[in-house]
Amino acid sequence: MEQNDENRAYSIAANMLVNMDKTSYETKQVLLAEGFEDKQIDQIIENINDEIEAATRKQGRKDMIIGGLWCVGGLAVTIATYSASSGGGKFIVAWGAIIFGAIKFFRGLSKVV
Repeated sequence: MEQNDENRAYSIAANMLVNMDKTSYETKQVLLAEGFEDKQIDQIIENINDEIEAATRKQGRKDMIIGGLWCVGGLAVTIATYSASSGGGKFIVAWGAIIFGAIKFFRGLSKVV
């Protein structure tokens, strides 16, 4: 397969798998119809799926960090204001930040495992 043909096959496969949310089987059928070879198609689809998986894990780790920071920040505000109000004053429960952070953290975790 020439470099231009390989680039075209990668472009078609990436578009179908990422943008059009097509399955590997559907993508392979389109590439076969375009005249690409079976063995090369399998390798292209495998490479793209590996890249998608790596990007998903990377985003998951980022979401875990951001979610963890929000959750810990919310807990810190809650603990700090509670401690400051130990004499009977009012304090802030930053439940929004805690819940948002926990949800984002666990969504990220689901992408990593």
